[in-house]
Amino acid sequence: MTPPRQTNVIELAPCSPGAIAPMSLFDWFANRQKADAAAPEPPERDIADGLWTKCEACGVMAYTKDLKTNQMVCLNCEHHMRVWSDDRIEQLIDAGTWQPLDTGVAPVDPLGFRDRKAYRDRIKEAQAKSGLVDAVQTGQGEIHGESLVLGVMDFRFMGGSMGSVVGEKLTRAIEHATAQGVAVIILCASGGARMQEGMLSLMQMAKISGALERHREQGLLYIPVLTHPTTGGVTASFAMLGDLILAEPKAMIGFAGRRVIEQTLREKLPDNFQTAEYLLANGFVDAIVPRTQLKKTLSQLINMHHHPFSPAAASRSMGNNGAASDGAWEGDRPQPVNESLNGSAPLS
Repeated sequence: MTPPRQTNVIELAPCSPGAIAPMSLFDWFANRQKADAAAPEPPERDIADGLWTKCEACGVMAYTKDLKTNQMVCLNCEHHMRVWSDDRIEQLIDAGTWQPLDTGVAPVDPLGFRDRKAYRDRIKEAQAKSGLVDAVQTGQGEIHGESLVLGVMDFRFMGGSMGSVVGEKLTRAIEHATAQGVAVIILCASGGARMQEGMLSLMQMAKISGALERHREQGLLYIPVLTHPTTGGVTASFAMLGDLILAEPKAMIGFAGRRVIEQTLREKLPDNFQTAEYLLANGFVDAIVPRTQLKKTLSQLINMHHHPFSPAAASRSMGNNGAASDGAWEGDRPQPVNESLNGSAPLS
């Protein structure tokens, strides 16, 4: 016969009628769990979706409206969050001056390419998700009154990959700028050439580069702005052909991937390799410009190109205390003089 189950009991001294009866440890824990379950949970804060944004760099929660006012640059650590082509156009172009170019140019599937999904289906999916026709927007507008043609790549659309439409739209935009005699600015954000279009994608590198050379021959300005990320065939072509090459802080800029380079060279690369800061230190980038200063910087560079001035003329216009005199400057804009940096006629 099985002996009765022994239960751990908290032994209490003999007590008078009405006192608490002895309780087992098992019953004590069971009662405590029931009490905890019955306790009301504190109500969660009702936070509207999209009201706050968490910085992926420092983890600080920021009011989304304040972030947008600061062009999506973290107010705590100055991390540059990713923004899209519509945001870039709004941040840079003067209100009411944007005129889109070649909006009817749309992608096709010339090779009938298929991997895990048909390329045609990938295009439709990217168009529905991003609201764009392809991975670039081009147009003409003004920055602080300075006319220019702007191309903005959008990483949402298949990683900003460069296909036939990207190449065609950028080429047409550059040719339009050459005909109008204005500067070209391209904001780069791309994973490189679009493999689903094969050789047709790689051809765009030469086509865009040829248009930029004709633009340069007319003495016109071209400035690429390298944002996170700029890689592959875009880096190997028009992203590195600027008269001045600007970059956003901590943007990843490169051609091949870090792992591929390390395996090829069989050596460890620096931690900051393929960053804007590393490229600036090694002469591949001319300046790193925070997003909040980009519009002002581009305006000043375009204006200086339109109105070149010589160091001699600048020194003549400066007083002993270094202040401008004789009307050489009007606000932030340098005024034209009769000689250029090399003593020849001013650039057109």
